[in-house]
Order: sequence, then C-alpha cells, then structure tokens
Amino acid sequence: MNICGCSSCSAKNDFIRTFLRASTDDQNASRACESLISFTEEKGARIASWYIENASGTNVNRTELARLIDDSQPGDILLVEQVDRLTRLTKGDWDRLKGAIQSAGLRVVSLDLPTSHTALTVNANDDFTGRMIDAVNAMLLDMLAAVARKDYEDRRRRQAEGITKAKEQGRYKGRPVDEQKHRRIVELRAQGFSVRKTADIIGCGISTVQRADKRASVG
Repeated sequence: MNICGCSSCSAKNDFIRTFLRASTDDQNASRACESLISFTEEKGARIASWYIENASGTNVNRTELARLIDDSQPGDILLVEQVDRLTRLTKGDWDRLKGAIQSAGLRVVSLDLPTSHTALTVNANDDFTGRMIDAVNAMLLDMLAAVARKDYEDRRRRQAEGITKAKEQGRYKGRPVDEQKHRRIVELRAQGFSVRKTADIIGCGISTVQRADKRASVG
C-alpha cells in the first residue's frame, strides 16, 4: 500500500523490506518468516532485506523499524505479517510514524490487509487505479491501527484487573525472573556495554536490561 500518495510510488517494485517484531523477550520475532516468504513467492516477488527486533508495538522508538525507514528508497515495500506488528501506537504516535513512512515513499503491505497486496502488482501506467487503491488502503490501515491500539488497551486493562483480583486473594507472585539471562546482562554491563548494546547481544528488550541493572544494584 502506498500511503505516501505519490505517483512515482505506484510502479511495481520488487525491493521488499520485511519487518518482524515480537513484543516480549520470550516471543520469536522470526516465527512469521515462512508465511511471508510464501506470500511473496506467490506474488512472483522476493524479499530483499529483513529487519527483526523484540520491542513493544506501543514503543515509538524502535531501532530496526527506524533503520528500515532510513534505508528505504521511494517505491520500496514495507512488508509485515499483521498491522499490529507495525503499530499498537496511540493516534498521535501512529500519525508521526505514518508521516515518516510517507516521507520515505514506502508502500505498506500487510498479510492481514488484502487490498494492500495489489502494491506488488499494480501497473505503473495505471495512475487512476493506483491512486484509488492507495486511498482505500490508507483508510483501512488507519482503521486497523486503531483496532490494534484498542486491543492492546483492552488486554492491559484485563491484565490489571486480573492482577488486582489475584493480589486481593493473595495469589499474585509476579513474573519469574530469568536468572541466567540477568547474570549475563550484569556481566556485559560490567564490561562496559551500553544498555542498547547489551539488549542487542542478549536478544532482549531494553526494559529487561534496565530491570537487571536495578535488581543488581539492590542486591
């Protein structure tokens, strides 16, 4: 889907940049690789580059997504498995991310948004059809972004309600700490690695490194 709306981005372009995201340390961001590869092969295209990270979709500061946007040229495709892999942002943060995508001239294609799939096959000379499809996809993408945010907020609310109830009943113990991971984080931090670099080496989120730091300082 070309959300930048420029006619130069309506041409068929096989340079596909795939973004994979998992929101927690115990999720595998690469799990969607097979379905994304199958999808592009069915369209007669191929994936040129992969950008993989573990970060919350509610976090506007995502290193790999930012790198993808910086690397892009007008007409490139940003491919995701689902829209919520790209965003669970608030409206304001989503508008800013969408603006960055627009400025880069990227076209967003998501497996759960069938109308966006035409970005892989649209004829460069059919400007009217391309612009109509772009308009429809932009509206649908905004809608799915809003749904993804609402789903996140609903799940957070239910989680908070469940924790409150468990605490009242004396059953809440919190999430167990991965002692091995924390020890490795402490070792790397002691060697002078930054929070970001440590997270990259371990393959975890920045928040996990910060929790390990705090726990180590208290201990």
